Amino acid sequence: MPLFVRMLTLAASLLLAAPAARAAEVTADDTARFLAGMAPSAESPLTPLTKSPAWQRHARFFDSAFGQLEQRQLSKIRAWSDANLAAPKPTMFYMFSGPDFLYADAFYGKATTYVLSALEPPGNVADLTRLPPGGLSAALANVEHSLQSILSFSFFITKNMKTDLHASQVGGTLPILYVFLARSGKTVRDVKPVTLDDNGTLAVGTDVSARSNARGIRILFAGPDRVEKTLYYFSTDLSNSGVKASGFLKFCATLAPGNSLIKSASYLMHGGNFTTVRNFILANSATIIQDDSGIPLTYYNAKKWRFFPFGRYLGPIDKFPGRYQASYAQLFSRAQPIDFGIGYRWRTHESNVLLSVKLPDDGTGAAEAAAAPEEIAPAPPPRPRPRKPRPLPPPPFWFWR
Repeated sequence: MPLFVRMLTLAASLLLAAPAARAAEVTADDTARFLAGMAPSAESPLTPLTKSPAWQRHARFFDSAFGQLEQRQLSKIRAWSDANLAAPKPTMFYMFSGPDFLYADAFYGKATTYVLSALEPPGNVADLTRLPPGGLSAALANVEHSLQSILSFSFFITKNMKTDLHASQVGGTLPILYVFLARSGKTVRDVKPVTLDDNGTLAVGTDVSARSNARGIRILFAGPDRVEKTLYYFSTDLSNSGVKASGFLKFCATLAPGNSLIKSASYLMHGGNFTTVRNFILANSATIIQDDSGIPLTYYNAKKWRFFPFGRYLGPIDKFPGRYQASYAQLFSRAQPIDFGIGYRWRTHESNVLLSVKLPDDGTGAAEAAAAPEEIAPAPPPRPRPRKPRPLPPPPFWFWR
């Protein structure tokens, strides 16, 4: 065969092989869909794994669980948000969040940059096609178990996350973020590790500095409208000493002002060890959506904020004694109803949601809220006797943050 013919044949074979090589890549989006119990792209190397009984059972479980959650919670939260938030900022902050993108997206679905933060490590997801025998089934079971609490009660149980997602190959918050992104209808476009230095400067990529008190993940994704959005998750200490030793809040300040979500936050900002992050949220948020475990009402300046209470305030559960707020009870005596539940009192008719909207600096003009019920200024009343709430029977694996 002439030399030039052989060269043409070789070139043609390389051209034919190139698409196949690209098709063999395990993408982040296919990994996210696979972990979420959703079919990856047809050419993905993960597609053959969907024929396993373990994955098919996993897919049925998540189809049912997320279908119920969408009907019971998420669709109602999105409707509430559309009715009560007029002009949300591009950035949303969610301190003490764990990997809870699900509720961040439900409450602030119009944001384009999400900043989540907690102590849980970012973790990683290995190439699932290379897991050892039995490893895939175990990984899927661990992901399911780690999500039991948030699928049922709207918050994570820290103990479960530490024990269920301890494996080095599928561990930390990343697999959960993948599941939530895929189940929220998002397409994952890029995933990279990130760190922050003491000045809040972001480093992106595999060669990021090993010395950082704020390590995390940056995920670029898009929804059905194809608008590119960014999700940051940082593993960092939000206590006063922790934020002093990291550049996390300095980084957040570059994205401010934003909107904030606080729920199931263990009443940490009620005490003196989290005053810095509490003050940051108040100073850098245009709106704050919280349950009573968030910022105590006494730290809001009533001249700078309008308050829109929803639901019922029954006081803290027994796990958090001494956190009853008389001013909160007074505020919620005229609250509007809600048809969903969040927080430690996760039952629909026992939950409280406070929407706080910051007024312009001069105290005039319209606050960034939709036409809503008349705002109620908190006035400290005589301290009432707390209502004895109906006890909540804990599930067998109960553990509070």
